Amino acid sequence: MIASGLITGGVYALVALGLNLQYGLMRILNIAHGEFLMVGAFITWMASTQFGISPLLMIPVAFALLMAVGLGVHRLVFRRLTRTSPNLDIFEARGLMVSFGLMFLVQNFAQMAWGGDLRGYDFLTEPVAIGSAQFAANKLLLLALALAFSAALIITLKKTLYGKGVRALMQSPTGAQLVGIDTERLHPLMFGVGLGLSGVAGCLLSMTYTISPSMGEPYTVTALIVITLGGFGSMSGALVGGLALGVVEAIGMHFTNPSLKSLLSYGIFIAVLLWRPNGLFARK
Repeated sequence: MIASGLITGGVYALVALGLNLQYGLMRILNIAHGEFLMVGAFITWMASTQFGISPLLMIPVAFALLMAVGLGVHRLVFRRLTRTSPNLDIFEARGLMVSFGLMFLVQNFAQMAWGGDLRGYDFLTEPVAIGSAQFAANKLLLLALALAFSAALIITLKKTLYGKGVRALMQSPTGAQLVGIDTERLHPLMFGVGLGLSGVAGCLLSMTYTISPSMGEPYTVTALIVITLGGFGSMSGALVGGLALGVVEAIGMHFTNPSLKSLLSYGIFIAVLLWRPNGLFARK
């Protein structure tokens, strides 16, 4: 039960990290984030079923393609919004509206390109015994890779020069610019990395679950819940929050009813907003 929750939570964390990177750094609440996850899933499905390419080989491809899309979206849309918005509040509002438009645009593109049916393929479905429990090998692989990518991002932000620049911008944008940090370079790069991570999450999900053009929106909502739990801008908090939410959902569904999953998630979301609006893991 807990192990199943950790598997789900690993995906939650990976999706939330990408969204948290975009909002924490640029104040772009990208409601379309989950739709790009869906695109990554469909690209992987198409490569596997039509060209026989291993989903594992598609992980770097999905990251690179979605990162390139992210760079293009930022250049065409959000960079212009930054320059034309008189203050941060107006930029956030305009960015939110643009993200809604992107969400429907990408959804309709996916339905036109791949249809509205559920899609899937078999990959590493053999059971693996761990103690007295058995898990599909693809789900264990999903957890391992999701944690690996999440840890790699957190370590990069903490140890590299670029990562320290990103953290400085998250903590004090004005102060970071005063010491010479190049926002014109970091903003599109990190927006692209955020979408790249969503592509990786979609690639991993396609290995274990059926996919559809409407699959992205629930993951965006879940990512918002996770970064609320962990604290906006906190990468470690997003990782812990994602894993914690997955475990809490698994335990709740075990003792109640699986249909109450959304009710449980939104209940946690509202409770945290009322009790600890800065997040459970944010520094006081």
